Amino acid sequence: MPNNQPAFLTTSGTPQPNQSTRLFRIYNHYRLAICMMLVGLLLVDPGDLGIQFRAPELFQIGVFAYLSLNVFIALLLFAGIKPQPRHVIVSISLDIAFLHGFVYCTSGIESGLANLVIIAVAAGNILTPSRIGTLYAALAAIGSLLLAAWSVLVLDDKADAIVRAGTLGILYFAAAFILQSITRRMTRSEALASSRAQSIQQLEQINQQIIQRMRTGILVVDRFGNIRLVNAAAEELLFGIPGGALAKRSPKGQALPRLLRQRLEDWLKAPELRTAPFQASPTAPLVQVNFTPLDQEHGELILVFVEDLGKVTQQAQQMKLAALGRLTAGIAHEIRNPLGAISHAAQLMEESDNLGPGDQKMLDIIHRHSKRVNGIIENVLDLSRRREASSELIDIKTWLPEFLDNYRHTARDDSSPTPNIQLGVDDNLPAARFDPSQIEQVMVNLCDNGLRYSFQTVGEATLQIHAGITSDGERAFIDIRDQGPGIQKENHGAVFEPFFTTDKSGTGLGLYLARELCEANQAHLSLLNDDQPGSCFRITFAHPGRLI
Repeated sequence: MPNNQPAFLTTSGTPQPNQSTRLFRIYNHYRLAICMMLVGLLLVDPGDLGIQFRAPELFQIGVFAYLSLNVFIALLLFAGIKPQPRHVIVSISLDIAFLHGFVYCTSGIESGLANLVIIAVAAGNILTPSRIGTLYAALAAIGSLLLAAWSVLVLDDKADAIVRAGTLGILYFAAAFILQSITRRMTRSEALASSRAQSIQQLEQINQQIIQRMRTGILVVDRFGNIRLVNAAAEELLFGIPGGALAKRSPKGQALPRLLRQRLEDWLKAPELRTAPFQASPTAPLVQVNFTPLDQEHGELILVFVEDLGKVTQQAQQMKLAALGRLTAGIAHEIRNPLGAISHAAQLMEESDNLGPGDQKMLDIIHRHSKRVNGIIENVLDLSRRREASSELIDIKTWLPEFLDNYRHTARDDSSPTPNIQLGVDDNLPAARFDPSQIEQVMVNLCDNGLRYSFQTVGEATLQIHAGITSDGERAFIDIRDQGPGIQKENHGAVFEPFFTTDKSGTGLGLYLARELCEANQAHLSLLNDDQPGSCFRITFAHPGRLI
């Protein structure tokens, strides 16, 4: 059977060792206080207090022995020794024996010191609320009755002493039973409260894990824009921090970014209006934020949801391209057959000796557009049958020069002009987690585009590549900058959309496919918005400790 006993209790129903030690330490402080009071009685004239001593010398010896015992126990507790149940039993039994000895040395059972025995019995039942507590009451009752009988028979005390001893015995047992019941109830209540607190803590941890793993960014802020709580998705979308568990710094307690703070102020003025999307940084994704008050009455805390619009757009595009891929796969054979016949017929016409300049121009148009249609079919098929990423840690400082060396040889074999690629690599680059074949495909696509546009603009196929470290110091990035005409600002938001192109010979799928491959490896491909000539695309890799 499973053990349903609360963790707060031991199997006997007594408090846990930590609580028992704390209670025993408190009781020992009480005993030290009693000892000091008894020592004080030795320093004053007993007649002034109306106290009579039957055996003053024995009382003095007993007081110092009791004081020494309690001081020794206090030193043991101070040294960190935890009392075991047997130590508690012996200690309470010695208290009962010492107190009865003090009662004997004074005026007998009629002495007020007899009331201290009740406290000792009560303390024993609190420390060990079990049958042992009844034993304390029995020992105290027997001790009081024996002491009263001895006083009556040997010392000629009044018979009323026996009645008082019996009354004290009843009080001992009453205190034992009442305190056992109260202590057990309190212990069970504390155990239940502790169990529920543990359950609440576990639920809170589960909720925290759920919130931290959500891809929707969540923040809790006050009306002044100070962050109270933030999950990993919001850290990455707004601050570029690669996950709360991986980052060495957290924006918790800081102020909101400027653009988000402006939208918070706009929402506070007009809660019914929907705020405009924005980018927290040039390389950050486009996000949409929504606000809602956590406290409807006071509204001191505000819950902020941060949605990555790029993800939403990407999902919609993936659905469209998946359908287009299935369609293309179904009709690719039907398209390629006539497309091949057209290309073959054009090649045969080129062999004719009677072609004029106009006919040759028409044939060039046929070849160019046939190649373009075939490229579109190939790209869409690649999107529909793209395999999952098989990521591994890559040393950018070693991999990038090797890639460029191979790329230069490939480009030199082609009819395109010899590329002039300048490479710069920072020191202490973090490793990048990526699929080697997919990152090579992304780099080839970006380099081909950059070299082509540079050649068209400045007459030289030139490119600048720089590998560096992000501002958080934990991720690597690669910048690919060309000397082309650049991309118009109104087209920045559409440059990664499928089939968008400003080149008449392009398919409009290259940059989209490159970003898709980056997203599959938890990297991010972005277009930097700076004032330098040409275009600069940045690949920001995922944190090397993040598993894909």
